Amino acid sequence: MSKLEPILAAGAPAAIGPYSHAVKLGGLLFTSGQIPLLPDGTLIEGGIVEQAQQVFRNLEAVLAAGGSSLQQVVKATVFLKDMNQFAAVNEVYASFFGDHKPARSAVEVARLPKDVLVEIELIASTSVE
Repeated sequence: MSKLEPILAAGAPAAIGPYSHAVKLGGLLFTSGQIPLLPDGTLIEGGIVEQAQQVFRNLEAVLAAGGSSLQQVVKATVFLKDMNQFAAVNEVYASFFGDHKPARSAVEVARLPKDVLVEIELIASTSVE
């Protein structure tokens, strides 16, 4: 039976609640949603593009700490404060994933922690095949 392994990433901001950055189970890594905080916990300045870029930088740190990468992501869930910003987030998303196109859902929500504009969570493989 596989063991749950909590992951805490040194290069990502500390969790703002009682949760791990990610949890590894078998060959999969499940990240918590990342919001656009700098590693020191400061909210990044700027609009949706800057916020989405910081979210991906945080996710890269979490994935690396869990033995994975963006190229091993199998599913992404994007939470947006305003679906009118979908196209802008898509551009940032594509710039980080390149030709890799994991499954994805995008959901508009009423509010996100710290009133940010975007939050993203991922499921990634930790095995190389």
